[in-house]
Amino acid sequence: MKKKLSSVLSMLCLATMAVAQPGGGFGGFGGFQQQAALETSQEWKDVNYAGDDQAFHTCDIYLPKQAKAAYPVVIHIYGSAWFSNSSKGAADLGTIVKALLNAGYAVVCPNHRSSIDAKWPAQLHDIRAVIRFVRGEAAKYRFDTSFIATSGFSSGGHLSSIAATTSGQKQATVGSIDIDLEGSVGNYCNELSTVNAACDWSGPVDLTAMDCGDHMQMGEKSPEDILLNASLAEEPDKYLSLSATNYVDKNDPPIIIFHGEKDNVVPCCQGKKFYELLKAAGVKTEATFVPEGGHGMGMYSEDNLQKMVGFLNEAGGKK
Repeated sequence: MKKKLSSVLSMLCLATMAVAQPGGGFGGFGGFQQQAALETSQEWKDVNYAGDDQAFHTCDIYLPKQAKAAYPVVIHIYGSAWFSNSSKGAADLGTIVKALLNAGYAVVCPNHRSSIDAKWPAQLHDIRAVIRFVRGEAAKYRFDTSFIATSGFSSGGHLSSIAATTSGQKQATVGSIDIDLEGSVGNYCNELSTVNAACDWSGPVDLTAMDCGDHMQMGEKSPEDILLNASLAEEPDKYLSLSATNYVDKNDPPIIIFHGEKDNVVPCCQGKKFYELLKAAGVKTEATFVPEGGHGMGMYSEDNLQKMVGFLNEAGGKK
């Protein structure tokens, strides 16, 4: 009972932060969605990317205001500490998504299964299904599949990053664990799930080292404990399998990182370690560490948003 109460308190604490954060905040839970005025030429809401009747397998699709035959694509994933399965409507619409649309990118904002719905790697399987859906439905939604990137904030940044560092891998052995990185969600399993670039906004990327810097305490069970149904002390290989840093190699696509130096939820050392590992592996990467930036707060400056756009353009998003 004590552990259950601790987990509930952790989720309530995270939800409170969702309300406090401007410009998309923690990435938020469905009940704390923020409205944003987006200039688009066409939108589709609640499109099911898995071919089932599950709300956690739906996405919203936005096309830029300027009409074109096809658009490069960014899949942007909300943050929720993996607790939410329905926060696509709060996926940083007024900041990251708006900047991407204004720059000419089609944006897909998906839901995914929460840590209560299913354990890791189900969440990665969902994102892989979204990527395959983009390729499989390219003609209908005018997607230019020569460039598909992932982006995300907080736990969405984690999913964006690990989709990139495992891009092209269908399975892996991590210590004693054999992990399926691809899954079989959706109707387009014959399509590729590779990505051309990724953006990591404040993501937890090394789940074996969440104590690398000062951060709030999550109680007896952290979000990653709940996602894995494990503890780091007893099953460290599970936490390695969840870590984007574990899969870094020279074949990874370009990855840009944004992290606040005063982030008290996901410590900034997470982003710094990721950046150093990517550089050492020879991966094209850039990083911005905002001195006064928190977990979302102070991160979405116009300068940072344009850095993101410029990086994606250079990675191949702008022909």
